[in-house]
Amino acid sequence: MSYQVFARKYRPRTFRDILGQDHVVRTLENAISQNRLAHAYLFVGPRGTGKTTTARILAKALNCTGGPKADFDPDEDICQEIAEGRSLDVLEIDGASNNGVEEVRQLRETVRFAPARGQFKIYYIDEVHMLSNAAFNALLKTLEEPPEHVKFIFATTEPHKILATIISRCQRFDLRPIPADIIAGHLLHIASEEGIALEETAAWAIAKGADGGMRDAQSMLDQLVAFCGDTIHEANVLDVFGFTSRETVAALSLALLSRKSAEALAIVQREADAGRELSQLLGELIGGLRALLVAGLDSDASAEGIPAETWTQMVEAASAFPTERLLSVIDIFAETEGRMRWATNKRLHLEIGLIKAIQSLGEVRISDVIKVLAAGADHLPEAAATAAPEPAPAALEKPVETPTPAPRESGGLDGLDAMIATAPDEPVESVERQAPKPEPKAESAPEPEKKQEEAPKAAEEDFYQDPLIQKALDMFEAKIRN
Repeated sequence: MSYQVFARKYRPRTFRDILGQDHVVRTLENAISQNRLAHAYLFVGPRGTGKTTTARILAKALNCTGGPKADFDPDEDICQEIAEGRSLDVLEIDGASNNGVEEVRQLRETVRFAPARGQFKIYYIDEVHMLSNAAFNALLKTLEEPPEHVKFIFATTEPHKILATIISRCQRFDLRPIPADIIAGHLLHIASEEGIALEETAAWAIAKGADGGMRDAQSMLDQLVAFCGDTIHEANVLDVFGFTSRETVAALSLALLSRKSAEALAIVQREADAGRELSQLLGELIGGLRALLVAGLDSDASAEGIPAETWTQMVEAASAFPTERLLSVIDIFAETEGRMRWATNKRLHLEIGLIKAIQSLGEVRISDVIKVLAAGADHLPEAAATAAPEPAPAALEKPVETPTPAPRESGGLDGLDAMIATAPDEPVESVERQAPKPEPKAESAPEPEKKQEEAPKAAEEDFYQDPLIQKALDMFEAKIRN
C-alpha cells in the first residue's frame, strides 16, 4: 500500500474521534438517537476543522447497517465505502467545479432515484458558496421539499456568500478553530503511534502555527518528519517554518513589563536577523498579554505553553500594573498589527509599537494621582491642617446693631437713610457696601471681563499650591506644564 499522509491516515472515523467540536457532535448524536433528522445540513468553519470529515461520519451514521445510529461500526463494508468515497449512495460534489445551473439540473434528475444500498441518498456539496446564483435558485425547490430518502449536506468556509434562502432551509453548524492544546496532544499521540520522538514544546509550536486547523498541523508534522527524521525538536520547527519560540515571546513580554526598551528592541532585531515572521511575533506577544489578563482573573488559566518558571515571572511582573494599563498596551499593539499588515518595513512599525507600549506603562495618569491622594489623605495631617479654611475674625462674628433713625420732619429719606431703615439688623459694613455708587465710565466697561479672565488663573494657581497636590508632584517627580 502506498504511503498515506498523517491527515488521511489519522482522519476521525466516528463521532468520538472528532476533536474540538463537542457542540456539533452532541447535537448530531442526539438528533440521530431521537430520530429528529433534518433534510439539509450546513457545516461552516475555517479550513482543516473537520467539515468534510464530519459530513462523512454523519453519512455513515445514516446509512450504516441497522441505522440510523450514532454508535455504528466504522469497519463494516458500507462505512468503509463511504470513508473511501466510493459509495453509490453518498455523492460528493465539488462546488467549485460544478457550480453551474446545468449541474444542479442533473442533480435534480437523480434525486428521484432510490438509494442502491443504504436508507438515504446523500448529496455532499463542498465549497457550496462557489455555486452561481442561478444554480442556487435551481436548487431551492428541491432543497425545501426533497424526497424522504434524500439528505443534503453542505460545507463552506464563506457562509456570507450563500443566499439567505438556502441557509434558511438548512440546519447550520459552526465548527470552531481547534484549541492549540488539543492539537498539540493529538500530534503527540500521532508521534507515539509512529515511533517519532516529538518534543512537547515542538508540538506546541506546531499547534500555534496551525492556527486552529488540525489538517495544517498534521501536514506540518509530515514535513518535519521528512526533514528531521525520527527526532523533532522545537528548534527544528522554528527553523523550518519561521515560527517564534515560547521563550522568545516570554522574554519579550518580560522586557516590555520591565520597561526595558533596549532589551525589547534587541529581541526584535535578533528575530528579524534570523528571518522570523515579525507579524507572527507580534501576534504571539498579544496572545501572551491576553493570557496574563486572564491569569489575573483566574489563577488556573492556561500558560499558553510557556514554561512554568517563566510564566510565574511574567504573572508577577504583570501584577504591578492595573488591568486598564495592560488593556491600553494591547490596544497599541492591535493598531500596530493593522499597520504591519500592509507595510513593507514591518520591523520599523513593531519597534515603534513597542516603544509606545513601554511609554504608556510608565505614564502617570490623573486616575493614579486620585488613587494616591485618596489613599494618603489620612497620612498628611500637616497638609490637611494647612489646607483648612481660617476662621472669621471675631469682629465680624456678631453683626453691629444700628438703631433705626427717626424720620425727618420733611418726611423724606435720602438713599442711604432708606437702605438703613429697610435693613436695621444688618452690619454697618454690609450697609455701606450696599450704598449707591457712581456708574462706571464707558471706557471702564471691559474691566469685569478682565477680572473674569484673571479669576480662573488665580484659582488654578491656588490649586497647584495646595499641599496635597504638591505632595503628589513630589511623589511622582512630576512637573506642571504651562
